[in-house]
Amino acid sequence: MSHTIRIGALLSGSGTNLQAIIDSCNSGKINGSVVFVGSDNVNAPGLDRGKKIGIPTFVVDYESIIRRYKDSPDELIIPNDFDLDDILSKQNFFPEGADINRAKAFFITRAIAEAKVLDKMRPYPFDLLVLAGFMRNLTPYFIDKVNRNPDNPCIMNIHPSLLPAFPGVDGYGDTFRYGCKIGGCTVHFVDYGEDTGPIIGQNAYEITEEDTLESIKAKGLNLEWELYSECVRLFAQGRLRTVKMSYTLKGGQKILRTVVKVLPSQKE
Repeated sequence: MSHTIRIGALLSGSGTNLQAIIDSCNSGKINGSVVFVGSDNVNAPGLDRGKKIGIPTFVVDYESIIRRYKDSPDELIIPNDFDLDDILSKQNFFPEGADINRAKAFFITRAIAEAKVLDKMRPYPFDLLVLAGFMRNLTPYFIDKVNRNPDNPCIMNIHPSLLPAFPGVDGYGDTFRYGCKIGGCTVHFVDYGEDTGPIIGQNAYEITEEDTLESIKAKGLNLEWELYSECVRLFAQGRLRTVKMSYTLKGGQKILRTVVKVLPSQKE
């Protein structure tokens, strides 16, 4: 049964996906409301989308924290509950054998920033956290504090490619440069890797010889706004379930996968 949900949002840029979600809440498509908008960028235009309609906003300046760590690491206060070994055992950002000092610096600076984000979010209880163009990878430190029930994740992200193809910061550019005939967008739950979480929904568009990078971005954004709102709507209706499934190949090898199932609609 559908219930009114409280939606928190994090963004770094213009916030067009946030606007699509706000509009869907206002129209009644999504039974919910946005309760805060946070950013790592003080100049993010998306913050104004919240401010102008009275949604609380906040900023945590990641860049200044990263700079301070490089210049004076001993001056920064690491959260008391930060456990580097635990995070390294869970994360999927750095492969085995990666530079441990680089990984350490990454997770320490992110945990300091994420602790501040968690503090900023605390006055605004929420049921779902949407990343609406938030250009920072969330670490296990943050994810474990937000996903109170790991079997029912509540951090959602949208990515401008058909994952698992082209994760990272430039999904549209990677799709275009590769010469793909089909592009698209993906909404997924967030896990401990970069754009690797269980897929909720995808939409695709055709790429023609006449298309430019700008034209495929225009195609993709229209699909993003539609898809993200639809996935949030399904979450609000309690219709998303994350399940682990296995499939046995003819030779006996088992494939394990995590699938997001969409449950049938129930009458109110």
